[in-house]
Amino acid sequence: MGQDYLWFVCAPTDGGLAEAPSLQIPGQKTTTVVGVGPMPEPWPDDPRLDPELLASGDRRNVVDRYRYWTMEAIVADLDTRRSRLHVAIQNWEHDFNIGSVVRTANAFNVAAVHILGRRRWNRRGAMVTDRYLHVYHHPDVPTFLEWLDEHGITPVGVDNLPGSVPLETARLPQDCCLLFGSEGSGLTDEVVAGCDQLVAITQYGSTRSMNAGAAAAIAMYAWTTQWCEAPNPPTD
Repeated sequence: MGQDYLWFVCAPTDGGLAEAPSLQIPGQKTTTVVGVGPMPEPWPDDPRLDPELLASGDRRNVVDRYRYWTMEAIVADLDTRRSRLHVAIQNWEHDFNIGSVVRTANAFNVAAVHILGRRRWNRRGAMVTDRYLHVYHHPDVPTFLEWLDEHGITPVGVDNLPGSVPLETARLPQDCCLLFGSEGSGLTDEVVAGCDQLVAITQYGSTRSMNAGAAAAIAMYAWTTQWCEAPNPPTD
């Protein structure tokens, strides 16, 4: 006979955040439920808070600082400390890696993400993180490059092409846009011609290229190490 398990989300009793409960299933690893439960009343008088989330709990994949906040409030707060990095992805082949790139861009709180080519892209991989970013669509390369020029942003292509400088030794501009091509085909000749700089991620294996989502994460981190201050370590 099977067993049914009933579990409850405990609300905080001290006005703080409720801890996520664990769901224990025989023969399986413990699963932690993401998020927090309802906030007990009286609720704080804070316009950033969402009454619906306060009443029902917040199951979104956000850091604790943003628990119970409205999406608009989160975006407004992120806008006060966006980095100066932009990221662009070519979408000529409806690349499934775009969602992964967008999710990583959210983690680094980039200034904006640019989609070149097709307007429709695979949002499933982004895990709704695109809602907290500024995402722009450009129908073609000339329109995109003109936008960058008007905003004083340097285009930097990321691909292992002849003439590329190793990413680990390259000095990236502070106001730059890292460009990534479609999986397999890489950056198009038109995009390469419009880049002020080309960088490549040094590889030591047998394959010619790596997953575009992984390459984007490495390149964004490289820019961050050059231009962003490291956070203070925890004191406790």
